[in-house]
Amino acid sequence: MSTVKIAAAAAHFGRDLEFDLARIAKVIDDARGSGAGLLVLPDAALGGYLADLRHPDPDVLPPALEPDDPLILEVARLAAEMVVCVGYREDGGTERYNAAVCVSGDGVLGRHRKVHLPAGEAAAYAPGDRFDAFDTPVGRIGMLIDYDKTFPESARSLALDGAEILACLSAWPTSITNRAPRMAQDRQARLFDLYDQARAAENQVVLASSNQTGALGGMRFLGQAKVVGPGGDILARTWAKAGLAVAEVDVSAELDRARRTLHHLGELRPSAYRETSS
Repeated sequence: MSTVKIAAAAAHFGRDLEFDLARIAKVIDDARGSGAGLLVLPDAALGGYLADLRHPDPDVLPPALEPDDPLILEVARLAAEMVVCVGYREDGGTERYNAAVCVSGDGVLGRHRKVHLPAGEAAAYAPGDRFDAFDTPVGRIGMLIDYDKTFPESARSLALDGAEILACLSAWPTSITNRAPRMAQDRQARLFDLYDQARAAENQVVLASSNQTGALGGMRFLGQAKVVGPGGDILARTWAKAGLAVAEVDVSAELDRARRTLHHLGELRPSAYRETSS
């Protein structure tokens, strides 16, 4: 499929898994009503995110779900003909991960464990170790979670693996250390938009960015879900309120157009780049 309606959700989710699943069902229904073939839900949509990023309380962490948990299977059932990406805390046996899964009515299409962890997250999650794209009925997709998109190498790895669409699932808060009086002035709000647009433009891919809204503990989330074209242009967005950013995109045509004159991935010079810092 080339032309597809892509929906990125801004919504609030917390510890009540029954409530979360009901809200996911409503958002899927709304996205289906808009004609969306792909829906990207926020990070931690099943179970909520951390209530304190600096000193997480180990007694009130999000519930850990196994990869084949009935709740994930239910999201797949609700997705039916759609492709849906959703975030949760994964029970990996001896470790816990900030994870995302991409599903349809046919089952699991792809998975990702967040690789880059800000300092506070290390108390609740172990880091993932790879970025892999995967095929879906709406095109080849790669997933990023929150802080992953701060690092250009994350999105670049997925683009080099053939990803045409980047699904960026976030529970991205306002600045914790220097909160601005208005959301539009917040440093993290500006960075959230900047990273979304830069990752799309530098890799010449389509990017769907979801995020949580509202507050949990001391965390206040930005919203600002959006769909970004391969030139870095924002095609649809929600701002700070809950809702869906929906854009119809001919993915193949848009990628071809963006890469017609300047083909970033084809013009890389790997031998000139440092692989690690000294």
